[in-house]
Amino acid sequence: MGKSSKDKRDAYYRLAKEQGWRARSAFKLLQLDEEFNLFENVTRVVDLCAAPGSWSQVLSRVLIKGEKFGRSAWQDGEAKLRQQMLGIFTSQTSSPDYEEPQLQAAAEVSQRAPRKDVKIVAIDLQPISPLPGIVTLRADITHPATVPLLLKALDPDYDPTRRSQQASQPVDLVLSDGAPDVTGLHDLDIYVQSQLLFAALNLALCVLKPGGKFVAKIFRGRNVDLLYAQLKIFFERVHVAKPRSSRASSIEAFIVCINFQPPPGFRASLEEPLGVGNRLTKMVEERRKTLPPIAGAVMQNYKTGAWDSAPYVVQAVDEAGIVDLEVEDLTGQKSDDIRWIAPFIACGDLSAFDSDASYQLPENHVSLDPIQPPTAPPYKRAIEMRKAMGGAYGKPVVRG
Repeated sequence: MGKSSKDKRDAYYRLAKEQGWRARSAFKLLQLDEEFNLFENVTRVVDLCAAPGSWSQVLSRVLIKGEKFGRSAWQDGEAKLRQQMLGIFTSQTSSPDYEEPQLQAAAEVSQRAPRKDVKIVAIDLQPISPLPGIVTLRADITHPATVPLLLKALDPDYDPTRRSQQASQPVDLVLSDGAPDVTGLHDLDIYVQSQLLFAALNLALCVLKPGGKFVAKIFRGRNVDLLYAQLKIFFERVHVAKPRSSRASSIEAFIVCINFQPPPGFRASLEEPLGVGNRLTKMVEERRKTLPPIAGAVMQNYKTGAWDSAPYVVQAVDEAGIVDLEVEDLTGQKSDDIRWIAPFIACGDLSAFDSDASYQLPENHVSLDPIQPPTAPPYKRAIEMRKAMGGAYGKPVVRG
């Protein structure tokens, strides 16, 4: 597939090169911001799985340079137009009590102002080309040793000898656009992605301040509602969003968590993820022992998959007659209370490009090279081996 055919097939791939973005995923974050206003009152951000750096590039241009995109840019244009119209109006009338406040409000809206004390840290296993104002770390977010590195990047005075995994200067927003190399086996891909999201969440719990936000990529699968319920423990609002720049044929979506509210007494630590860690098996066993015998057997069959679906109420017979026993989950909640579905929201203007459609290119169109080619892609070694073998079909055989 040539460059021009890919430009036709994926309009956002073409627009990313034309507008100077490192990857088309920049539009996903911009469309999420249009819907949820993610960058409001935000000055400290952690970008996980950041390579090649398109989301960090958005953060740099919005928070550090003060640029505006999407709805903010449209409101900016409307404010400028209103300012021009009021300027014409003030030249034809004499009502300063009305004119000056209106002009001042329009000027404040249209003004671009970089925010002060902005701190942005980007982390990825792959190297990230430098970006203005961005601190980049090459580390594994699933490894406990990454926490001290991140805390040191956020606070230069951090003392690693304290062994504290709590940020003294917490952040307002944590982003994660990470995903595994998909295999095409949806169940396997969803499981690996859930583990990556689990690692990103545990890291976010160490650095987020109360009231903070968490945005991460997910693969929607059969049991994704369990993930929603887990996130609802820590955040007041949880939404599932699908930006228009995300292909409809893809199972990816983005979980947007607003207003971080950790449970009382909760203390984040990678040694005990989500406050449970390796004690989960013991907690399950202790909970099973507290259930009545019949309910315990039902719970065991339900957890092991012996029954396709466990009833919420079972009947047992004792000396007094028939007794109804409600099957509960491990947290003490009834089974029909833990299946919580997060609201689904489509982000982006409906008149914008469709990421699954092909568009006719203008006659004078010139295909551009990517702004930032991959520095160390996983397939780099495979390409080198293919070239050494003479291409996709190997070296030609010379017959005498």
